Amino acid sequence: MVALLDSVIVFVVSALVGGIGIHVGALVLSDARSYEHAVWTALIGALAWLIASALFGWLPLLGTVLTYLAYLGVIKWRYKGGWITAAGIALVGWLAASLVLSLLAGVGLGGFSALGIPGT
Repeated sequence: MVALLDSVIVFVVSALVGGIGIHVGALVLSDARSYEHAVWTALIGALAWLIASALFGWLPLLGTVLTYLAYLGVIKWRYKGGWITAAGIALVGWLAASLVLSLLAGVGLGGFSALGIPGT
């Protein structure tokens, strides 16, 4: 039971951190909606990443490109702007989420990731 509770806590915190990253990116570069919208975008983006990776991940370079395009496509769909704006939101989101994860680790709360933010 404790392991299940730990898994739920890690999932929720990781989704919230991913939402913070996307929300900050959208605040800087697009029509930032609500934080809740950003959390849902992070969850949908993580699902798109998972599916694209499962389908195309075995292709050496093309698989990586297609996986990132699927992820950016979710951001593009959820926020105003084109592909460049989506890439900017993803980059700023990665920076913001990395900062939040560093701050959490600094106060002894490591072990989390940022769901919906690749590379964190």
